[in-house]
Amino acid sequence: MIQRLLPFATLVALFVGLAIASPHFLTGPNLSTVIRQTTVINIMALGMTLIIISGGIDLSVGSILAFGGFMGTLAMRKGYSVPVAIAIGIAAGTMCGLLNGTLITRLRVNPFIVTLGTMGIYRGVTLLISNGLPVHEIPLKFAILGSGTDIFGIPIVLWILLVCAVAMHVVLEHTRLGRYAFSIGSNPDAAFYAGIPVAFHVTSVYAIAGGLTGLSGMIEASRLMSGQPTAGQGYELQAIAAVVIGGGSLRGGEGSVLGTLVGAFIMGLLSDGSDLLGINPYWQPIIIGTVIILAVWLDELRKRRGVS
Repeated sequence: MIQRLLPFATLVALFVGLAIASPHFLTGPNLSTVIRQTTVINIMALGMTLIIISGGIDLSVGSILAFGGFMGTLAMRKGYSVPVAIAIGIAAGTMCGLLNGTLITRLRVNPFIVTLGTMGIYRGVTLLISNGLPVHEIPLKFAILGSGTDIFGIPIVLWILLVCAVAMHVVLEHTRLGRYAFSIGSNPDAAFYAGIPVAFHVTSVYAIAGGLTGLSGMIEASRLMSGQPTAGQGYELQAIAAVVIGGGSLRGGEGSVLGTLVGAFIMGLLSDGSDLLGINPYWQPIIIGTVIILAVWLDELRKRRGVS
């Protein structure tokens, strides 16, 4: 119980601590910035939650984000409307996720190895298509997606995140795919012998995560108002960290949407607090890496005690 409540307590303590330490933290512009910056990782992490629950992992999400964002902005440069371009970016991410799932299930290779390889492949393809150059010829109205004005005092990107979070919660808790994901992550052999079509559902999980990452890529491109072929570098670490900090288990079979959101916002507050307090930003990956190790270690301790 302590371990499950720890992420929530950490988020509250971090929020209160930053509010006391910096007079600029609780200002509207700063909180709005935190929300906008954290949404990209949050949406990616929702897909990663589904993958980790099913016992997998995806190291290629940063490259998928760059590919999806670039393809969407390239479509706009070629004259497609903003909604169509967003759909193209999401479709590009979905295709990458579908390929990941297909390779994992058909080749029967560990997800870590497959996605480590596709991480380089997707990034290389994006750089080849772009020739290493970003897309800047984007309609100004595209900025609404990532930096649009608030609706009822809430940024548009937060509304998008809420819709994605509710949808993922419904998938995990009220659909066959969600139940099968937990079963496959807990014991894939038992799930197979129970008649669950494991390959189909694992492939579906990666495709859904790819689509969410493609959406994140379009939001990132909207924030930057450019399609950057180098975008998303290191984002896979943050997405995995958000799930693990929020109580997800890298062994599979455990995780929740609320926990992932809390984990992502913890990292967002750490980043914002570092900027407000003048802390060297190079400490951030050190902190995230340390937190991942601690979270996995605590999960291992809990499971050992449960077995004993």
